[in-house]
Amino acid sequence: MKNVILSIFILVLLAVGTGFYFKWFTEQGHTGDIIIGISVLVSSFIMMPLFLYHRWKGKRLEDYTLTKKNMDKMQDRGID
Repeated sequence: MKNVILSIFILVLLAVGTGFYFKWFTEQGHTGDIIIGISVLVSSFIMMPLFLYHRWKGKRLEDYTLTKKNMDKMQDRGID
């Protein structure tokens, strides 16, 4: 999973760089805008959910929410 996320990240960076190249150094500015837009969509709708799934896999959400039980634990430790 880590290699997939890393390869998608590298491809997105290359696509953004290619898009800016087309936008600034060629007369095909519209093509550069399309490439940059597609790379932003891929990073937000494919790469980010994969990354979040990879980081949260095996963890319980209850450990990170403020419930009555967790508030009592924090008060017992002296954390206000």
